[in-house]
Amino acid sequence: MPRRLFVLLGALSAFAPLSMDMYLAALPQLASEFDASAADVQLTLTSCLAGLALGQLVAGPLSDRFGRKLPLLAGVGVYVVASLACALATNVPMLTGLRLVQGLAGAAGIVIARAIVRDLFEGAAAVRVLSALMLIGGLAPILAPLIGAELLRFGSWRLAFVTLTIIGAAMLLGTVFLPETLPPHRRRASALSGFGTVLKDKIFILYVSAAALAFAALFGYISASPFVLQNVYGLSPQQFSYAFAANALAIVVTGQVNGRLARRYSPAALASAGLGATLAGGLLLLAGVLGDLGLPVVLPALIIVVGSMGLVFPNITALALAGHGTQAGTASAVLGTTQYLVGSAVVPLVGLAGDHTAVPMAIVVASLSAAAVGAYVLTLRNRPGLAQA
Repeated sequence: MPRRLFVLLGALSAFAPLSMDMYLAALPQLASEFDASAADVQLTLTSCLAGLALGQLVAGPLSDRFGRKLPLLAGVGVYVVASLACALATNVPMLTGLRLVQGLAGAAGIVIARAIVRDLFEGAAAVRVLSALMLIGGLAPILAPLIGAELLRFGSWRLAFVTLTIIGAAMLLGTVFLPETLPPHRRRASALSGFGTVLKDKIFILYVSAAALAFAALFGYISASPFVLQNVYGLSPQQFSYAFAANALAIVVTGQVNGRLARRYSPAALASAGLGATLAGGLLLLAGVLGDLGLPVVLPALIIVVGSMGLVFPNITALALAGHGTQAGTASAVLGTTQYLVGSAVVPLVGLAGDHTAVPMAIVVASLSAAAVGAYVLTLRNRPGLAQA
């Protein structure tokens, strides 16, 4: 894969962490400026996540019908405009609506990047490429909160969205030179025809369920951690950004380890190991919070939960898309949409008890981790060959 294409795909796949993590450290400031509750400002996360989910259902099938490049150009272009509009928002409801548009547009980059990988690779090779992309995409959750926290030294939360506007414009320029990976003879006659095929695939749905539940556990941490780590455990915005970056670095490291292990072990085995680690971290987090054991237990538990995703996502993605090469965009859309919809539903749960307790976050992360393991076990029972591998 050409280096420029590799970098661009990694950047496009990072739209979600870029869009959500850049202003995480500023959420308390945002709530204060608009005299809003934690639940109100967390809705700006929910709306963006919902947009990232629903937008994939549009962009993915369109990319199967018209090729990858044209829908991608449209999505990234709208993302740039929406990001600038977010920087100019005058109240929380307005920002919430604009974040929905931003998510809808950014979804094109996420779903089409996965489809391009499936166009070019399959099997263990796809796992290695997806893992390698995490080296680039994984920098976003490391750098975004660090940049966002530093921007607070020079101005308000609005600077985060100005920065996203600039990043989006750079991606738009790169997309202009993106080669088309889906030739006309491989395109589907209808943008909607692929849905029937993928939705009838029971194993695919089980993979989607496992990935969505694991993602929801991750997003439970993402949405609650600014309040938990700053309000409950007393970290400053800068200290929070360092803690958040350490967790994101764990994804990058495990993603690269996964790429090497993929040469020796099957995607099914690596996904099993990753989900097992997710559950172990979730249970440790729950014990640390309920036992009031403090940051020495809570932070390592979070690193385990977050880092395990470097094993979970590349392997489950490769397994889910393996049988759907002719409708990779649609399959990728269903996979991504389900993840983001389930993730967005978690946000109200972690904020139910207010912003001065870590208990809801711990319960949500542990419960969803267990559910993800359960869904994946069902895939192994339905495909005994995978369990043996």
